[in-house]
Amino acid sequence: MDDNAQKDLILKRSLLKDEVKHIDITSFDSRVIINQMQSMSFVAREIGKAAEILNLMVKDNESVNILVIAGSSSAAGCLDVYQKMAECNIIDAVVATGASIIDMDFFEALGFKHYQGSQFSDDNLLRSLDIDRIYDTFIDEDELQKCDHIIYEIANSLEPKVYSSMEFIKELGRWLNKSKEKKKSLIQTCFQKNVPIFCPAFSDCSAGFGLVKHQSENLSSHISIDSVKDFRQLTDIKIKSKNTGLFMIGGGVPKNFIQDTVVCAEMINKKVNMHKYAIQITVADQRDGACSSSTLKEASSWGKVDTQYEQMVFSEATVAVPLIISDVYHRGFWKKRKQKNLLNIFE
Repeated sequence: MDDNAQKDLILKRSLLKDEVKHIDITSFDSRVIINQMQSMSFVAREIGKAAEILNLMVKDNESVNILVIAGSSSAAGCLDVYQKMAECNIIDAVVATGASIIDMDFFEALGFKHYQGSQFSDDNLLRSLDIDRIYDTFIDEDELQKCDHIIYEIANSLEPKVYSSMEFIKELGRWLNKSKEKKKSLIQTCFQKNVPIFCPAFSDCSAGFGLVKHQSENLSSHISIDSVKDFRQLTDIKIKSKNTGLFMIGGGVPKNFIQDTVVCAEMINKKVNMHKYAIQITVADQRDGACSSSTLKEASSWGKVDTQYEQMVFSEATVAVPLIISDVYHRGFWKKRKQKNLLNIFE
């Protein structure tokens, strides 16, 4: 290694030294602050109402509760929150971006980390050092490419056929369960608890790079991911569920995908209820007709969400999510909640 390369390595290590620590919602009890927020105004009352609705979802044993994740809250310190929700049967299925599941959760399950950085960094310098930036969070690009390669290796080991993203992610969970890597990842916990994970735009992440490499080297016999199969399988879950509840961080594709299961079920002549409970945590604006794929009241006009138990929370997720889930965890209604084992539907 020449002197310049040595200097770059030292600089890179100095930038990647402070790990992002994932918040432990079991280590503090937010019930006191949530109780007081419910009597406040603005976002405080929105957060208090969201906690109230999520507790109702957890108490309702007939409700299939679905965690919906978009954005980068997993990398920013909420990974263990989502894992705990699966471990405690607070949620029964997951719909997420590929980045949330692969670039963040699977990535850290391999022993890699996200690091505290700065949004004011010199991005040209970061690029020269192979450091990727998510606002004020850094990722080692070299480690991310190792993650891509492991996806490629797992794809090579599987039977060549068409998979839904849920079926492929289940195999990632099986692989993690057999490995000696980090425990308590969301993927591994969901595998152990029979909780399906869907990524409707699965190739839009590190998984896509690994799968492209797999297909390019196995043109005549390879695996592929079918998003229509994802939609059908998630609609099957909706059809088989008396009630459904959504806890949504961000919006976009995952949010629209899960809400559309109501319309899809009707399309194939299956009568289902609208989603009974719905919470969305977002910083998006509704004035441009988007709001991370519409407000919940707007979704009701499409027949997707019942408005009796719905709450928009206009807050950055790393602030609101730990408060809400700590409240739900310490109230303890999840202790009487039965595991749904939704993966068994597709055996």
